[in-house]
Amino acid sequence: MPLIKFIFISILVLWLLRLLIRLILPMLFNNLASKMQQQATGQQQQKRSKPEGSISIDYMPPRPDQGKTDKLGDFVDYEEVK
Repeated sequence: MPLIKFIFISILVLWLLRLLIRLILPMLFNNLASKMQQQATGQQQQKRSKPEGSISIDYMPPRPDQGKTDKLGDFVDYEEVK
């Protein structure tokens, strides 16, 4: 008798979990999709805030000092001997 009771309770619990998953997961996915859509529209609005044709530079690499010697060394002229 305990085996039949265990099997019945297990089937009942699994059936309830399946029912809950069918109800809850679509709501969670819809919520997630709407949040992602709101973020995407927010990013598009931020990109449009600049006037068209304007240029913005986010990073400017540092210029090497003109007084420093070249790291490759000095150039030496040579003559090819045949």
